[in-house]
Amino acid sequence: MMASGNTALMKTQYNNIPPYVTKDGSIIRELMHPDANDGHNQSLAEAIIPVGVTTRKHLHHTSEEIYHVTQGEGCMRLGDSDLSINKGDTIVILPGTIHNVTNSGRDDMYIMCSCSPAYSHDDTELVDEQEC
Repeated sequence: MMASGNTALMKTQYNNIPPYVTKDGSIIRELMHPDANDGHNQSLAEAIIPVGVTTRKHLHHTSEEIYHVTQGEGCMRLGDSDLSINKGDTIVILPGTIHNVTNSGRDDMYIMCSCSPAYSHDDTELVDEQEC
């Protein structure tokens, strides 16, 4: 059975969503988020990491994240591991895991970010450590 929510809040258009910079320094477009749409338990965003940029190390206390790289290449610090990441790679980030991304490619890196529960600035803690 389909939910009877407001269909205007169940669909978004990319060009109507203004980007903003998160605590970690990535450029984000919240494609779906409970604060603006009818979803309740998750969010979906596109992160853009410009060439040569390293996002700040951070963790989320309650949100589990899934990153899916749709363009670019670089390095991801995930806990104690450094991972090479490229277009087509998908990474799960468990709550409490320190992580960040470095774009070492020639083009901007694009990552789809799914969070459950939904992304919250209050759930994001910046961490001072060595970069990836």
